[in-house]
Amino acid sequence: MSGKIETRLADLGITLPAANAPVANYVPYVQSGNLVHVSGQITMENGELKFVGKLGRDYDVEQGQKAARLCALNLIAQLRAAIGDLDNVTRVVKLNAFVNSMPDFTDQPKVVNGASDTMVEIFGDAGKHARAAVGVASLPLGVAVEIDGIFEIA
Repeated sequence: MSGKIETRLADLGITLPAANAPVANYVPYVQSGNLVHVSGQITMENGELKFVGKLGRDYDVEQGQKAARLCALNLIAQLRAAIGDLDNVTRVVKLNAFVNSMPDFTDQPKVVNGASDTMVEIFGDAGKHARAAVGVASLPLGVAVEIDGIFEIA
């Protein structure tokens, strides 16, 4: 694949990970009309869990942003598996982000900027999206961040 987005990824030095297989009874993505809903992606890299723990105890905001970026790259990897050519993405519509946080941690939006910034870095203006950034008591496998996404395609 040598489209505009693939070229941008190469120029940015970004190699997308392999799309992760589901770990329970769900599919990694569903296309409905011109929307692709990508299931929640966690901080998995090359088959290995990264960023296991809580924000405000095990990780600070900057580390949380790196975890959120990894989730974003996993979302894009799933999206590429779903549609093939990332140039067909016309809009990142929405991200729903869950941050495994200590009760007094309130910087979830700053953490999730790691994913939002990645979407804009890769897709430009089409990467600007609506989102939710929610603190939770725990996440699957103890990861620090999980993010799902909705993408519009041509």
